[in-house]
Amino acid sequence: MPFKDGEFMEETTAVRDRDEFDQTGFSRRDEADMAEQGKRQQLNRNFGFMSMLGFTTTMMCTWEAVFFANSTAMFNGGAVTLVYGFIFCFFGSMATAASLAELVSMAPTSGGQYHWVAMLAPPKLKVFLSWLTALLVVFLVNTVGAKLLPKIEGFILIIHTLGFFAILIPLVFLAPHGTPSFVFGTFINAAGWNNNGLAWFVGLISTNLPFIGYDGPCHMAEEVQNASTIVPWCMICTILLNGILGFAIVLAFCFCVGDLEGALTSPTGYDFIEVFHNATNSNAATSVMTSVLITLVICASFGFLASSSRQTWAFARDKGLPFSDYLAYVNKRAAIPLRSIVFCGVVTALIGLINVGSTVAFNAIVSLTIAGLFMSYMIPITLLIIKRCKGDYIRWGPWRLGPTGLYINIISVCFLTISIIFSFFPPGLPVTAVTMNWSVVVFPAVVIFGLIFYAVRGNKIYHGPVVERPIIITDEPHR
Repeated sequence: MPFKDGEFMEETTAVRDRDEFDQTGFSRRDEADMAEQGKRQQLNRNFGFMSMLGFTTTMMCTWEAVFFANSTAMFNGGAVTLVYGFIFCFFGSMATAASLAELVSMAPTSGGQYHWVAMLAPPKLKVFLSWLTALLVVFLVNTVGAKLLPKIEGFILIIHTLGFFAILIPLVFLAPHGTPSFVFGTFINAAGWNNNGLAWFVGLISTNLPFIGYDGPCHMAEEVQNASTIVPWCMICTILLNGILGFAIVLAFCFCVGDLEGALTSPTGYDFIEVFHNATNSNAATSVMTSVLITLVICASFGFLASSSRQTWAFARDKGLPFSDYLAYVNKRAAIPLRSIVFCGVVTALIGLINVGSTVAFNAIVSLTIAGLFMSYMIPITLLIIKRCKGDYIRWGPWRLGPTGLYINIISVCFLTISIIFSFFPPGLPVTAVTMNWSVVVFPAVVIFGLIFYAVRGNKIYHGPVVERPIIITDEPHR
């Protein structure tokens, strides 16, 4: 906990039975979790397990992202990088998701990473490290009918699954198939690197991107019933479900890619469109299959907007942003952070407009995704490792890894470190202004700007997670 024992106070509030929910979906377990963090319940808990699973699964859109993100892997090793890189990222993402699941079970608040850092870091560093983590996730990265969002996400999960078969079946049955030796044993270094091992690691960005987003449920935790249990299981089940669907698409795509050079140099700019056309020999069928992908990616934006707006709202609630009081406003009738949602929507639209004027500038911003998110994962997991190694007391949530936790945490940090390092590499040689991976410049620039802002202004307004109510440490066992 980020608070001293002397700060814990009793609150005379009646507590419900474990399985009893009020009209907002607020249960005894949720009430205890909020009380331990000193937070007031302001949002309705509309999400159950299936709706949150649908939220996370469709937000990640793993198998869909394989089509859009595979080109770097195909240039840097071909099918070998895509297949084995996907397996590597699956296990790395599973270790990271499991590590984050332990943390969200301990403190299921919308603040997510920055709140956990404040909870785990040494007292002298907790405010600064918490600020830095929030900077990485907030700055680098649904208003009407909020009660319908869980139902919408459940419906999108059905489309997500049906769309998978709508793409997979035509590819498998209509496209000419390559050989297993091409898919599993032929390394194609078309990116200009002198070392095949280096090329393989550079290609990992194509297999990391499909797994982005499994922290989404953490930021929705204050809208989930029995969040300390359901959110961790949703994260794990999402990786499993999307990993299986994604790997099936990886194999289908690699076996059906046909003329790799022709696909990578397709006039459409997307190799998968060329593969669809070669499989169906029909412009209409190709358009329909492509439309399915585009529709599902658009649907994924609902989840990203919801998740990012809750993260922004939580940081504003803790006085970590300029105009925090304004952004922390919650619409009482709908029980949603209306202004944070509008703010995130406007910022997203403005970033999208940058692409109209300059593709280079747009790519520079988008390239921060992996480095920013993965660094925000690594900081709290590293702090958890330190506490485990020192034998410090940790008040676990109901979901935990047990004796294997330390090893899984270490695997996660190793995976994140490798992924962050190679996320700064350009996709190939020679490097031009257009092909340059500008995250190597923009990432430290954003961090330096944030540190300057913290030194000048941030340390005066942000003092760690705000205690909104007397804190109660319940006697309910977590172990």
